[in-house]
Amino acid sequence: MFTGSSLFFALHIICVVLNSTRSPNFKVCKVLQSCSASVTREDLSELNLKNKKLKTGKRQHSCSECGKRFNQIGHLTTHMLVHTGEKAFSCSVCSKSFTLRGNLTRHMLVHTGEKAFSCSVCSKSFTQRQHLTTHMLVHTGEKPSATLCSVCSKSFTQRGNLTRHMLVHTGEKPLSCSECSKRFNRKESLTRHMLVHTVAKPLSCSVCSKSFTRRGNLTTHMLVHTGQKAFSCSVCSKSFTQRGNLTQHMLVHTVEKPFSCSVCSKSVTLRQSLTRHMLVHTGQKAFSCSVCSKSFTLRGTLTKHMSVHTGEKPFSCSECGKRFNRKATLTTHMLVHTGEKPFSCSVCSKSFTLRGSLTKHMLVHTGEKPFSCSECGKRFNRKEILTRHMLVHAGEKC
Repeated sequence: MFTGSSLFFALHIICVVLNSTRSPNFKVCKVLQSCSASVTREDLSELNLKNKKLKTGKRQHSCSECGKRFNQIGHLTTHMLVHTGEKAFSCSVCSKSFTLRGNLTRHMLVHTGEKAFSCSVCSKSFTQRQHLTTHMLVHTGEKPSATLCSVCSKSFTQRGNLTRHMLVHTGEKPLSCSECSKRFNRKESLTRHMLVHTVAKPLSCSVCSKSFTRRGNLTTHMLVHTGQKAFSCSVCSKSFTQRGNLTQHMLVHTVEKPFSCSVCSKSVTLRQSLTRHMLVHTGQKAFSCSVCSKSFTLRGTLTKHMSVHTGEKPFSCSECGKRFNRKATLTTHMLVHTGEKPFSCSVCSKSFTLRGSLTKHMLVHTGEKPFSCSECGKRFNRKEILTRHMLVHAGEKC
């Protein structure tokens, strides 16, 4: 803040500078003209230096919540809205609220339909200039090397999209839930997850009564009961219930496997896949059943195991209503209704619904008898035949 004398001095310097331009239309205040002070080039340099310090000086305004500092009180005031959650600017149409007036102004374009930025090539219009800039890359075909994935060569028009995409390859999940510590690779995924802890779940599954906050999640969950898999791999025909799972699966066919096991050299596409694989070598089983103390390497395997104790059978056959505790068992059961027998014998062409049944059948052709009687050494090609045979010895002992 200038004092009275320093303000006068500053104004006087400005007038001297302006007078030096000798513009005929410029008139200096008589009060200032009466100033007899002599101003040197050094005085002007000193004032310029003070002006720079004023603009780029210390950030003296500090946030009491997070310690972040600002050089203007207005910026601090705006920042505090992040902590208070206050949204002072409301839409007069849909009542949606915003912390900044500029965000409300951009939002209003949703209701007015105004699209002020038009493409000079195809006349497509956009509400925001940056959207037009991104769109223009469609016509130029420009794919900057800075936005090219170094793993799968997929290109992006924006660096931020590339950064998010790289998490697919690294498996990194930098965002953590403050309630249950579950981790996510995207902020929007974490935001949706937080609804689990903070709000009611008005949408319930009619089969198992599990509740959801969003209708889309309920729809996805219902596929667990129906067994429907609408998304199929164009390479190997493997099917998935969700598009995201198919996208991740396609990496098996399309890209390199940059993560290698240091023990057996097996390569995988994702870092988390390598982490799970390493458990094979370490033998670590961090997830224990609270009922029978059986341990598992993966949390998902423990979850499936718990259905043995609870008796829960969440997977229901859409044809006959029979219920199962595992999705794989339901999938196998569905073959009873479809009559499909995808596993064929290469010798006699006999078909089977299960791979295990084909494996047993092949023993007929190979003559192999892997099951041996511990009493007499007689061998059999099936365990159930060995079991029946053992009754012979049990009768002898009686």
